[in-house]
Amino acid sequence: MAGEMRRIKLGSQGMEVSAIGLGCMTLTDSSYGVAKPEEDMIKLIHHAVQSDVTHLNTANYYGPYTNEILIGKVLMGLERGNVQLSTKFGIKSINWDGADICGDPEYVRACCEDSLKRLDVDYIDLYYVHCVDARVPIEITMGELKKLVEGGKIKYIGLYEATPSTIRRAHAVHPITAVQIEWSLWTRNHEEEVIPTWRELGIGIVPYGPLGSGFLAAGTKLVENMSDYDFRKYITRLQVENLERNKMVFEKINEIAVRKGCTLSQLALSWLLHHGFDVGPIPGTTKIENLNQNIGASSVKLSPSDLAELEAIASPAAFKGNRLPPAIEALSKVETPQFSI
Repeated sequence: MAGEMRRIKLGSQGMEVSAIGLGCMTLTDSSYGVAKPEEDMIKLIHHAVQSDVTHLNTANYYGPYTNEILIGKVLMGLERGNVQLSTKFGIKSINWDGADICGDPEYVRACCEDSLKRLDVDYIDLYYVHCVDARVPIEITMGELKKLVEGGKIKYIGLYEATPSTIRRAHAVHPITAVQIEWSLWTRNHEEEVIPTWRELGIGIVPYGPLGSGFLAAGTKLVENMSDYDFRKYITRLQVENLERNKMVFEKINEIAVRKGCTLSQLALSWLLHHGFDVGPIPGTTKIENLNQNIGASSVKLSPSDLAELEAIASPAAFKGNRLPPAIEALSKVETPQFSI
């Protein structure tokens, strides 16, 4: 399987990653239910890297902290230059009512130093602002990140679900290499304004949740098999009032997958990959068989008519309900104060 995964470029500063990465949140975080045995998750990450899935994405808040510690244990047995490591900072706490976000320079540097220790590395490849602080001008946060680049602590800077105006202001301080958003056949609300801004500025796109929180892989079976501790129970798209409508959309997409001879999850990932060589989705999984299936998506070919058919079925308004609890989804629309010298 090694050697099959193509590489893509994120941004214009030189970062290259595997076209499909690995979102690591669920490897330790119990947001999707009960956390899995550490030994199994280490094996999964090793299998990913051996299969040329070399872009690993984590965050200090996942766990919190335990996700970075796990990745650090894996990296000890790997050639550092063979892995592109992304992590994030900025969330102090989060719940259904919102989040406590911090972008103060001192906090930025402290978080970076702590992540370096937990990951047991000398540098972080891609360091994301994990939600924008509504109290701190983005120029202030970016100024400290620029110093971290100059000091060799991080190589590239990323933003997470930021508005076009925030992206422009941040990019003016230091080039942004990538922006991470939820983008998939399940969630297409960024296509009108946000994605064109990135393309104009030459910024790479890293879609998280490319399988619609698992719905594009399992359909209604996802809901049937959820544990009582799974936060997805609170996503209104997966609740009874919307489930029948969303099941119909799922089934129409699945008909195309059957016709193409692939799984629906492979079809969904291939749809993203067909949007350009600057798009690198990071699906998460805790199972090696699912990881192998995701890797197979890079071989699925879609014609212009296939893409048009998919986008007609999974239009931006096709799936009913919110993709996240409203207070959390609102974090993607936060604007920071204007910067003045």
